[in-house]
Amino acid sequence: MTATRNDAPKSTRRRVLIALSLAFGLGLAAGASAPAFAQASVPIEQLMAAQPLPDIVQGKADAPVTIVEYASMTCTHCAAFHAETWPQLKAKYIDTGKAKFILREFPLDPLAAAAFMLARCAGPEKRNAIVDLLFDKQKDWAFVDKPLEALAATVKQAGISQSDFESCLNNQKLYEEVNQERDNAAKTFHVDATPTFFINGKRLSGEMPIADFDKAIEPLLK
Repeated sequence: MTATRNDAPKSTRRRVLIALSLAFGLGLAAGASAPAFAQASVPIEQLMAAQPLPDIVQGKADAPVTIVEYASMTCTHCAAFHAETWPQLKAKYIDTGKAKFILREFPLDPLAAAAFMLARCAGPEKRNAIVDLLFDKQKDWAFVDKPLEALAATVKQAGISQSDFESCLNNQKLYEEVNQERDNAAKTFHVDATPTFFINGKRLSGEMPIADFDKAIEPLLK
């Protein structure tokens, strides 16, 4: 496992895991963020500007179509998209070099932030595999009585030990960056729900079937 740089004082880092534990103990669950004005599109240059966390691109870097998804790990619609539509989208457009895909963090609650942190701590080569695992197993860890314990057990399947788990969730810098990624999307692109997609800057929202992606992508390939 690749450790994410963690240079915050121990007392500060410890507050992250404590805050997560308290939140889960109070039974806080995923919910929608505050409504905001939804732009129909944003300039692609603005969308692709440097973000609080580095983008991890799937597909050819010079593909003519860029798909950016803002997702939350505890969002059931996001999990359904990744189970049902994502395999078709990947096979049809990403694997063929027609489009590249970027998933960005938009946690709707502390548990989603923790899941994203663990995916980042696994390193850029494993990050998307951890995301896939957590979406596939979402019901096993996101909606249970002891979500932190369940989350630790789930990522253990990917080789993340208990000590790595605790070290990652105590990383104050990474915790702040994950939340900055969300806040930047809300402020700059007016993202207010998950999943939200931008296809060459055009905004689309919701758990969309492959046919809706076809309608948006095919004209861009002509």
